[in-house]
Amino acid sequence: MSKPNFKRDSKMIKYKFDFIDLFAGIGGFHQAMRFLGGNCVMAAEINQACADTYKLNFPKTDVRGDIRKIAPDSIPPFDVLCAGFPCQSFSKAGAQKGFSDAERGDLFFRILDILDGHPEVKYIILENVRNLADKSDHWSIIKEELLKRDFYITENPIILSPSNFGIPQVRERVYILAIRKDIRNEETLSNGFINICDLGLDHLRNKNRCKNGLARTVLEAEVSNDYVISEEQEVMLNAWEEFRVETKIGTIGFPIWISCFGVDVDNCEIMKETLRYDDMPKWKQKFVDKNRQFYLANRRFIDEWIKKYDMFNRIKLYQKFEWNCGTDCKSMHEAIIQIRQSGIRVKRPNYFPSLVAIVNTPIVWDNTKRRYRHITPREAANLQSFNKRYKFTGSDNQIYQQLGNAVNVRLVKTLGSRLFKLGVWEDKNGA
Repeated sequence: MSKPNFKRDSKMIKYKFDFIDLFAGIGGFHQAMRFLGGNCVMAAEINQACADTYKLNFPKTDVRGDIRKIAPDSIPPFDVLCAGFPCQSFSKAGAQKGFSDAERGDLFFRILDILDGHPEVKYIILENVRNLADKSDHWSIIKEELLKRDFYITENPIILSPSNFGIPQVRERVYILAIRKDIRNEETLSNGFINICDLGLDHLRNKNRCKNGLARTVLEAEVSNDYVISEEQEVMLNAWEEFRVETKIGTIGFPIWISCFGVDVDNCEIMKETLRYDDMPKWKQKFVDKNRQFYLANRRFIDEWIKKYDMFNRIKLYQKFEWNCGTDCKSMHEAIIQIRQSGIRVKRPNYFPSLVAIVNTPIVWDNTKRRYRHITPREAANLQSFNKRYKFTGSDNQIYQQLGNAVNVRLVKTLGSRLFKLGVWEDKNGA
Protein backbone atom coordinates (compact mmCIF):
# COMPACT_ATOMS: atom_id res chain seq x y z
CA MET A 1 0.00 0.00 0.00
CA SER A 2 1.29 3.45 -0.85
CA LYS A 3 2.07 5.84 1.92
CA PRO A 4 -0.65 8.32 2.84
CA ASN A 5 -0.21 11.80 1.44
CA PHE A 6 -1.73 15.22 1.94
CA LYS A 7 -2.61 18.15 -0.23
CA ARG A 8 -3.71 21.63 0.69
CA ASP A 9 -6.85 23.44 -0.30
CA SER A 10 -7.92 26.98 0.51
CA LYS A 11 -9.50 26.00 3.82
CA MET A 12 -7.54 23.15 5.43
CA ILE A 13 -5.11 20.31 4.96
CA LYS A 14 -6.68 17.34 3.14
CA TYR A 15 -5.20 13.91 3.71
CA LYS A 16 -5.50 10.70 1.73
CA PHE A 17 -5.70 7.58 3.88
CA ASP A 18 -7.66 4.39 4.55
CA PHE A 19 -9.40 3.77 7.85
CA ILE A 20 -11.59 1.24 9.63
CA ASP A 21 -14.57 2.15 11.79
CA LEU A 22 -15.09 -0.23 14.73
CA PHE A 23 -18.22 -0.15 16.91
CA ALA A 24 -19.30 2.19 14.14
CA GLY A 25 -22.78 3.11 15.35
CA ILE A 26 -24.41 5.26 12.70
CA GLY A 27 -21.23 6.77 11.27
CA GLY A 28 -20.02 9.71 13.32
CA PHE A 29 -16.38 8.69 12.91
CA HIS A 30 -16.94 7.96 9.23
CA GLN A 31 -18.21 11.46 8.52
CA ALA A 32 -15.26 13.06 10.32
CA MET A 33 -12.62 10.90 8.63
CA ARG A 34 -14.16 11.28 5.18
CA PHE A 35 -14.13 15.06 5.61
CA LEU A 36 -10.38 14.82 6.25
CA GLY A 37 -9.88 12.74 3.10
CA GLY A 38 -10.27 9.22 4.47
CA ASN A 39 -11.61 6.14 2.71
CA CYS A 40 -13.36 3.55 4.88
CA VAL A 41 -12.25 0.02 3.97
CA MET A 42 -14.32 -1.74 6.66
CA ALA A 43 -16.85 -0.93 9.37
CA ALA A 44 -18.13 -3.15 12.18
CA GLU A 45 -21.44 -2.65 13.98
CA ILE A 46 -23.39 -5.40 15.77
CA ASN A 47 -26.66 -3.45 16.19
CA GLN A 48 -28.74 -4.04 13.08
CA ALA A 49 -30.72 -0.80 13.30
CA CYS A 50 -27.48 1.20 13.47
CA ALA A 51 -25.98 -0.86 10.66
CA ASP A 52 -29.02 -0.13 8.49
CA THR A 53 -28.56 3.62 8.98
CA TYR A 54 -24.83 3.29 8.30
CA LYS A 55 -25.40 1.38 5.05
CA LEU A 56 -28.04 3.86 3.91
CA ASN A 57 -25.52 6.70 4.12
CA PHE A 58 -22.41 4.77 3.06
CA PRO A 59 -23.71 2.11 0.65
CA LYS A 60 -20.26 1.27 -0.76
CA THR A 61 -18.70 0.52 2.64
CA ASP A 62 -18.08 -3.06 3.76
CA VAL A 63 -20.19 -3.13 6.94
CA ARG A 64 -19.75 -6.24 9.09
CA GLY A 65 -21.28 -7.35 12.38
CA ASP A 66 -19.79 -8.69 15.61
CA ILE A 67 -16.11 -7.70 15.91
CA ARG A 68 -15.44 -10.97 17.74
CA LYS A 69 -16.23 -12.83 14.52
CA ILE A 70 -13.98 -10.73 12.28
CA ALA A 71 -10.60 -12.27 11.50
CA PRO A 72 -7.89 -9.56 11.44
CA ASP A 73 -6.44 -10.95 8.20
CA SER A 74 -9.81 -10.49 6.48
CA ILE A 75 -9.51 -6.70 6.85
CA PRO A 76 -7.77 -4.80 4.04
CA PRO A 77 -4.66 -2.75 4.94
CA PHE A 78 -5.46 0.60 6.56
CA ASP A 79 -3.78 3.63 8.11
CA VAL A 80 -6.19 4.82 10.82
CA LEU A 81 -8.20 2.83 13.36
CA CYS A 82 -11.29 4.54 14.80
CA ALA A 83 -13.32 2.95 17.59
CA GLY A 84 -15.97 4.15 20.01
CA PHE A 85 -15.75 0.89 21.91
CA PRO A 86 -18.77 0.03 24.11
CA CYS A 87 -19.04 2.14 27.22
CA GLN A 88 -21.48 0.15 29.35
CA SER A 89 -18.72 -1.62 31.27
CA PHE A 90 -17.23 1.76 32.27
CA SER A 91 -20.31 3.98 32.47
CA LYS A 92 -21.71 5.26 35.77
CA ALA A 93 -25.09 4.13 34.44
CA GLY A 94 -23.84 0.54 34.40
CA ALA A 95 -22.10 -1.79 36.80
CA GLN A 96 -18.68 -0.23 36.09
CA LYS A 97 -17.00 -3.64 35.79
CA GLY A 98 -14.64 -2.32 33.12
CA PHE A 99 -12.34 -4.94 31.61
CA SER A 100 -13.68 -7.56 34.01
CA ASP A 101 -17.10 -7.41 32.32
CA ALA A 102 -17.39 -10.89 30.79
CA GLU A 103 -19.60 -9.76 27.91
CA ARG A 104 -18.20 -6.34 26.95
CA GLY A 105 -14.98 -5.76 28.84
CA ASP A 106 -12.92 -7.86 26.42
CA LEU A 107 -13.85 -5.86 23.33
CA PHE A 108 -10.88 -3.52 23.75
CA PHE A 109 -8.66 -6.59 23.36
CA ARG A 110 -10.32 -7.38 20.03
CA ILE A 111 -9.09 -3.95 18.91
CA LEU A 112 -5.60 -5.04 19.96
CA ASP A 113 -5.95 -8.26 17.96
CA ILE A 114 -6.67 -6.19 14.86
CA LEU A 115 -3.70 -3.94 15.55
CA ASP A 116 -1.47 -7.00 15.94
CA GLY A 117 -2.62 -8.23 12.55
CA HIS A 118 -2.03 -4.83 10.91
CA PRO A 119 1.42 -3.44 11.72
CA GLU A 120 0.93 -0.82 9.01
CA VAL A 121 -1.54 1.15 11.19
CA LYS A 122 -0.28 4.68 11.82
CA TYR A 123 -2.95 6.41 13.90
CA ILE A 124 -5.57 5.41 16.47
CA ILE A 125 -8.58 7.43 17.65
CA LEU A 126 -10.62 5.92 20.50
CA GLU A 127 -13.65 7.32 22.33
CA ASN A 128 -15.35 6.29 25.56
CA VAL A 129 -17.38 7.64 28.47
CA ARG A 130 -15.99 10.22 30.89
CA ASN A 131 -15.91 7.68 33.70
CA LEU A 132 -13.14 5.69 32.02
CA ALA A 133 -10.68 8.40 33.08
CA ASP A 134 -11.67 7.96 36.72
CA LYS A 135 -10.44 4.37 36.84
CA SER A 136 -6.63 4.44 36.88
CA ASP A 137 -6.33 0.68 36.43
CA HIS A 138 -8.43 0.77 33.26
CA TRP A 139 -6.43 3.64 31.84
CA SER A 140 -3.17 1.87 32.74
CA ILE A 141 -4.19 -1.23 30.77
CA ILE A 142 -5.02 0.83 27.67
CA LYS A 143 -1.81 2.84 27.94
CA GLU A 144 0.45 -0.15 28.52
CA GLU A 145 -1.03 -2.17 25.66
CA LEU A 146 -0.67 0.64 23.12
CA LEU A 147 2.83 1.55 24.29
CA LYS A 148 3.87 -2.10 23.86
CA ARG A 149 2.85 -1.79 20.21
CA ASP A 150 5.19 1.18 19.64
CA PHE A 151 2.58 3.94 19.70
CA TYR A 152 2.97 7.36 21.25
CA ILE A 153 -0.33 7.98 23.01
CA THR A 154 -2.02 10.75 24.92
CA GLU A 155 -0.22 10.95 28.27
CA ASN A 156 -3.54 11.35 30.05
CA PRO A 157 -7.05 10.72 28.80
CA ILE A 158 -8.25 13.83 26.93
CA ILE A 159 -11.66 14.87 28.23
CA LEU A 160 -13.57 17.13 25.87
CA SER A 161 -17.16 18.17 25.30
CA PRO A 162 -18.81 19.71 22.22
CA SER A 163 -19.43 22.76 24.44
CA ASN A 164 -15.65 23.34 24.49
CA PHE A 165 -15.93 24.04 20.76
CA GLY A 166 -19.00 26.27 20.93
CA ILE A 167 -21.43 23.45 20.07
CA PRO A 168 -24.47 23.76 22.40
CA GLN A 169 -24.28 20.38 24.09
CA VAL A 170 -22.44 19.41 27.27
CA ARG A 171 -21.25 15.86 26.66
CA GLU A 172 -17.92 14.99 28.24
CA ARG A 173 -16.15 12.04 26.65
CA VAL A 174 -12.68 10.54 26.88
CA TYR A 175 -10.58 10.55 23.71
CA ILE A 176 -7.45 8.43 23.40
CA LEU A 177 -5.19 9.31 20.49
CA ALA A 178 -2.10 7.45 19.30
CA ILE A 179 0.55 7.76 16.57
CA ARG A 180 3.02 5.07 15.59
CA LYS A 181 6.43 5.96 16.95
CA ASP A 182 8.38 5.74 13.69
CA ILE A 183 6.15 8.14 11.73
CA ARG A 184 5.90 10.88 14.32
CA ASN A 185 7.42 14.30 13.83
CA GLU A 186 10.40 13.95 16.17
CA GLU A 187 10.71 17.71 16.60
CA THR A 188 7.16 17.90 17.90
CA LEU A 189 6.94 14.65 19.85
CA SER A 190 10.00 13.59 21.80
CA ASN A 191 8.95 12.52 25.31
CA GLY A 192 7.03 9.36 24.45
CA PHE A 193 3.54 10.81 24.80
CA ILE A 194 1.07 13.19 23.19
CA ASN A 195 -0.02 16.09 25.39
CA ILE A 196 -3.08 18.23 24.82
CA CYS A 197 -0.80 21.19 24.14
CA ASP A 198 0.79 19.19 21.28
CA LEU A 199 -2.66 19.11 19.72
CA GLY A 200 -3.10 22.85 20.19
CA LEU A 201 -6.20 22.29 22.30
CA ASP A 202 -5.03 23.24 25.79
CA HIS A 203 -6.86 26.58 25.56
CA LEU A 204 -10.18 24.70 25.24
CA ARG A 205 -9.82 22.49 28.29
CA ASN A 206 -12.49 23.14 30.96
CA LYS A 207 -13.87 26.03 28.91
CA ASN A 208 -17.55 26.26 28.05
CA ARG A 209 -17.89 28.41 24.95
CA CYS A 210 -21.69 28.32 24.79
CA LYS A 211 -23.30 31.70 25.28
CA ASN A 212 -26.82 32.21 26.57
CA GLY A 213 -29.32 31.47 23.78
CA LEU A 214 -26.92 29.40 21.66
CA ALA A 215 -28.95 26.21 22.15
CA ARG A 216 -31.84 27.56 20.11
CA THR A 217 -29.61 27.97 17.05
CA VAL A 218 -29.86 24.22 16.33
CA LEU A 219 -33.66 24.34 16.10
CA GLU A 220 -35.41 23.90 12.77
CA ALA A 221 -37.86 26.50 11.43
CA GLU A 222 -40.57 24.03 10.37
CA VAL A 223 -41.37 21.11 12.66
CA SER A 224 -44.16 18.55 12.51
CA ASN A 225 -46.92 18.67 15.12
CA ASP A 226 -45.92 15.10 15.99
CA TYR A 227 -43.31 16.54 18.35
CA VAL A 228 -45.72 18.64 20.43
CA ILE A 229 -45.80 17.33 23.99
CA SER A 230 -48.87 15.65 25.50
CA GLU A 231 -51.74 17.68 26.90
CA GLU A 232 -50.94 16.57 30.46
CA GLN A 233 -47.29 17.56 30.10
CA GLU A 234 -48.30 20.95 28.79
CA VAL A 235 -50.69 21.45 31.73
CA MET A 236 -47.89 20.59 34.15
CA LEU A 237 -45.37 22.93 32.54
CA ASN A 238 -47.91 25.75 32.57
CA ALA A 239 -48.71 24.96 36.20
CA TRP A 240 -45.09 25.19 37.24
CA GLU A 241 -44.64 28.39 35.26
CA GLU A 242 -47.52 29.86 37.25
CA PHE A 243 -45.91 28.58 40.45
CA ARG A 244 -42.55 30.09 39.48
CA VAL A 245 -44.04 33.51 38.75
CA GLU A 246 -46.26 33.70 41.83
CA THR A 247 -43.63 32.52 44.31
CA LYS A 248 -40.87 34.52 42.59
CA ILE A 249 -38.34 31.71 42.63
CA GLY A 250 -35.19 32.80 40.87
CA THR A 251 -32.01 31.96 42.67
CA ILE A 252 -33.28 29.85 45.57
CA GLY A 253 -30.63 27.21 44.87
CA PHE A 254 -32.62 24.06 45.66
CA PRO A 255 -35.25 21.91 43.92
CA ILE A 256 -38.91 22.16 44.87
CA TRP A 257 -40.29 18.90 46.28
CA ILE A 258 -44.00 19.00 47.05
CA SER A 259 -43.68 15.90 49.23
CA CYS A 260 -41.46 17.90 51.61
CA PHE A 261 -43.83 20.83 52.09
CA GLY A 262 -45.83 19.24 54.90
CA VAL A 263 -49.14 20.46 53.52
CA ASP A 264 -51.86 20.54 56.22
CA VAL A 265 -49.30 19.51 58.84
CA ASP A 266 -48.66 22.20 61.43
CA ASN A 267 -46.26 20.18 63.56
CA CYS A 268 -42.92 20.00 61.74
CA GLU A 269 -41.72 17.07 63.85
CA ILE A 270 -44.70 14.97 62.76
CA MET A 271 -43.92 15.84 59.13
CA LYS A 272 -40.29 14.81 59.55
CA GLU A 273 -41.28 11.55 61.20
CA THR A 274 -43.53 10.75 58.25
CA LEU A 275 -40.69 11.47 55.83
CA ARG A 276 -38.22 9.43 57.93
CA TYR A 277 -36.13 12.57 58.15
CA ASP A 278 -33.59 11.15 60.60
CA ASP A 279 -32.67 8.38 58.14
CA MET A 280 -31.89 10.85 55.36
CA PRO A 281 -28.38 11.98 54.43
CA LYS A 282 -27.53 15.50 55.56
CA TRP A 283 -27.81 17.01 52.06
CA LYS A 284 -31.36 15.72 51.72
CA GLN A 285 -32.31 16.95 55.19
CA LYS A 286 -31.22 20.44 54.10
CA PHE A 287 -33.51 20.25 51.07
CA VAL A 288 -36.42 19.15 53.26
CA ASP A 289 -35.81 22.06 55.64
CA LYS A 290 -35.61 24.58 52.81
CA ASN A 291 -38.76 23.26 51.15
CA ARG A 292 -40.66 23.47 54.44
CA GLN A 293 -39.55 27.06 54.99
CA PHE A 294 -40.41 27.93 51.38
CA TYR A 295 -43.87 26.40 51.76
CA LEU A 296 -44.62 28.26 54.98
CA ALA A 297 -43.60 31.56 53.36
CA ASN A 298 -45.94 30.93 50.37
CA ARG A 299 -48.57 28.74 52.02
CA ARG A 300 -51.67 30.61 50.94
CA PHE A 301 -50.83 30.46 47.23
CA ILE A 302 -49.36 26.94 47.30
CA ASP A 303 -52.38 25.35 49.01
CA GLU A 304 -54.74 26.75 46.34
CA TRP A 305 -52.29 25.88 43.53
CA ILE A 306 -52.05 22.24 44.66
CA LYS A 307 -55.85 21.94 44.66
CA LYS A 308 -56.19 23.72 41.31
CA TYR A 309 -53.86 21.29 39.53
CA ASP A 310 -54.64 18.22 41.68
CA MET A 311 -50.93 17.85 42.29
CA PHE A 312 -51.10 15.06 44.86
CA ASN A 313 -52.78 12.81 42.29
CA ARG A 314 -50.12 13.47 39.66
CA ILE A 315 -47.24 11.08 39.11
CA LYS A 316 -44.22 11.75 41.32
CA LEU A 317 -42.02 13.27 38.63
CA TYR A 318 -44.57 16.08 38.13
CA GLN A 319 -44.31 16.89 41.84
CA LYS A 320 -40.67 17.99 41.61
CA PHE A 321 -39.38 21.13 39.94
CA GLU A 322 -35.88 22.50 39.49
CA TRP A 323 -35.24 25.99 38.11
CA ASN A 324 -31.61 26.35 37.01
CA CYS A 325 -31.92 29.58 35.04
CA GLY A 326 -31.35 32.09 37.82
CA THR A 327 -32.54 35.44 36.49
CA ASP A 328 -31.30 34.81 32.93
CA CYS A 329 -34.69 33.64 31.65
CA LYS A 330 -37.87 35.63 31.97
CA SER A 331 -40.04 32.55 31.47
CA MET A 332 -39.88 28.85 30.72
CA HIS A 333 -40.49 29.73 27.08
CA GLU A 334 -36.86 30.80 26.85
CA ALA A 335 -35.41 27.74 28.58
CA ILE A 336 -34.44 24.13 27.88
CA ILE A 337 -36.69 21.66 29.72
CA GLN A 338 -36.38 18.00 30.58
CA ILE A 339 -39.02 15.86 32.23
CA ARG A 340 -36.95 13.31 34.13
CA GLN A 341 -37.56 10.69 36.79
CA SER A 342 -36.07 13.23 39.21
CA GLY A 343 -38.67 15.81 38.15
CA ILE A 344 -39.04 18.75 35.78
CA ARG A 345 -35.69 20.45 35.22
CA VAL A 346 -35.44 23.86 33.55
CA LYS A 347 -32.04 25.11 32.32
CA ARG A 348 -30.58 28.14 30.61
CA PRO A 349 -30.67 27.99 26.79
CA ASN A 350 -26.89 28.12 26.33
CA TYR A 351 -26.57 24.36 25.80
CA PHE A 352 -28.58 21.15 25.79
CA PRO A 353 -27.90 18.39 28.32
CA SER A 354 -26.00 15.41 26.99
CA LEU A 355 -27.90 13.29 24.53
CA VAL A 356 -28.15 9.84 26.02
CA ALA A 357 -29.07 6.45 24.62
CA ILE A 358 -32.15 6.20 26.86
CA VAL A 359 -35.05 8.32 25.67
CA ASN A 360 -35.11 11.56 27.64
CA THR A 361 -35.64 14.11 24.91
CA PRO A 362 -35.30 17.84 25.75
CA ILE A 363 -38.33 20.12 25.40
CA VAL A 364 -38.40 23.66 23.98
CA TRP A 365 -41.03 26.30 23.39
CA ASP A 366 -41.87 26.59 19.68
CA ASN A 367 -42.44 30.26 18.90
CA THR A 368 -44.28 29.41 15.67
CA LYS A 369 -46.63 26.80 17.08
CA ARG A 370 -46.99 28.59 20.44
CA ARG A 371 -46.65 25.18 22.06
CA TYR A 372 -44.02 23.18 23.89
CA ARG A 373 -42.44 20.38 21.85
CA HIS A 374 -39.62 17.87 21.96
CA ILE A 375 -36.55 18.52 19.86
CA THR A 376 -36.67 16.49 16.66
CA PRO A 377 -34.22 13.79 15.54
CA ARG A 378 -32.82 16.27 13.01
CA GLU A 379 -32.20 18.81 15.78
CA ALA A 380 -30.53 16.08 17.87
CA ALA A 381 -28.37 15.34 14.82
CA ASN A 382 -27.46 19.04 14.67
CA LEU A 383 -26.17 18.75 18.25
CA GLN A 384 -23.90 15.92 17.09
CA SER A 385 -22.74 17.98 14.06
CA PHE A 386 -24.14 15.44 11.61
CA ASN A 387 -24.32 16.47 7.97
CA LYS A 388 -27.61 18.12 7.00
CA ARG A 389 -28.14 15.52 4.28
CA TYR A 390 -27.67 12.58 6.64
CA LYS A 391 -30.49 10.04 6.51
CA PHE A 392 -31.87 7.97 9.38
CA THR A 393 -33.80 4.72 9.60
CA GLY A 394 -36.08 3.35 12.29
CA SER A 395 -38.45 5.01 14.74
CA ASP A 396 -37.78 8.36 16.37
CA ASN A 397 -36.93 6.58 19.62
CA GLN A 398 -34.35 4.47 17.82
CA ILE A 399 -32.87 7.54 16.17
CA TYR A 400 -32.60 9.41 19.48
CA GLN A 401 -30.86 6.36 20.95
CA GLN A 402 -28.50 6.07 17.98
CA LEU A 403 -27.55 9.73 18.20
CA GLY A 404 -27.13 9.40 21.96
CA ASN A 405 -24.47 6.77 21.33
CA ALA A 406 -22.79 8.68 18.48
CA VAL A 407 -19.62 10.76 18.54
CA ASN A 408 -19.76 14.46 17.74
CA VAL A 409 -18.54 14.76 14.17
CA ARG A 410 -16.96 18.19 14.44
CA LEU A 411 -15.10 17.30 17.63
CA VAL A 412 -13.64 14.10 16.12
CA LYS A 413 -12.81 15.96 12.92
CA THR A 414 -10.79 18.48 14.92
CA LEU A 415 -8.99 15.79 16.93
CA GLY A 416 -8.18 13.81 13.80
CA SER A 417 -6.80 16.84 12.00
CA ARG A 418 -4.62 17.82 14.97
CA LEU A 419 -3.38 14.23 15.42
CA PHE A 420 -2.45 13.83 11.75
CA LYS A 421 -0.38 17.01 11.87
CA LEU A 422 1.90 15.32 14.42
CA GLY A 423 3.00 12.75 11.83
CA VAL A 424 5.35 12.89 8.87
CA TRP A 425 3.27 12.45 5.71
CA GLU A 426 4.62 11.88 2.24
CA ASP A 427 3.67 14.82 0.03
CA LYS A 428 2.96 13.57 -3.48
CA ASN A 429 1.67 16.87 -4.75
CA GLY A 430 4.69 19.04 -4.02
CA ALA A 431 2.65 21.19 -1.63
